[in-house]
Amino acid sequence: MSLIEIRKRSLTIETIYHEGGPVTDKPLKLAAACAVIKNPYAGRYEPDLLPFMTELRSLGTLLAKELVDTLGKENIEVYSKAAIVGVNGEMEHGAVWHEAGGWAMRSVLDEPKAIVPAAKAVASAGYRLMVPLHYIHACYVRSHFNSMEIGIQDAPRPNEILFGLVMGTGARVHSRLGGLTKENVSVHDGQR
Repeated sequence: MSLIEIRKRSLTIETIYHEGGPVTDKPLKLAAACAVIKNPYAGRYEPDLLPFMTELRSLGTLLAKELVDTLGKENIEVYSKAAIVGVNGEMEHGAVWHEAGGWAMRSVLDEPKAIVPAAKAVASAGYRLMVPLHYIHACYVRSHFNSMEIGIQDAPRPNEILFGLVMGTGARVHSRLGGLTKENVSVHDGQR
């Protein structure tokens, strides 16, 4: 029997034309794909979460492919992952997404090197979570530091978990704070 029972999914897309300055020629697109599932461990302590983490790779792949289909694989420059655990669960139930969601995005995007940032919380339905984003090939590209809010009005219920992946097409609109640029990434180890 599967440990994953999906109640609902959502796809949110933001298109950003300007941040108070001139309208950009190429708008930034940020997208979040989320799934709300039953928490198989709500209300109890489970010492072995590895089977759940392994099975979640399929959910991660589903969400990652939806984002690639939405934004175009060749356009994706930033990514992140997030989990909101309902109040009958624990933080570790969301932490399983670190491997499962990160693995799925790396797999679908042909193994980018930068660590996949993350956010997680234990919270009530309707909670909104700010998810950090950065460049997929090197985590110190300052122009690509960004965030996107995720959440669903009726989720997670106490015995649920909301898992989300976020991807975007580029740097912040009007980024102009210097630092390492994506064109100058040279080491290809995910750091610089």
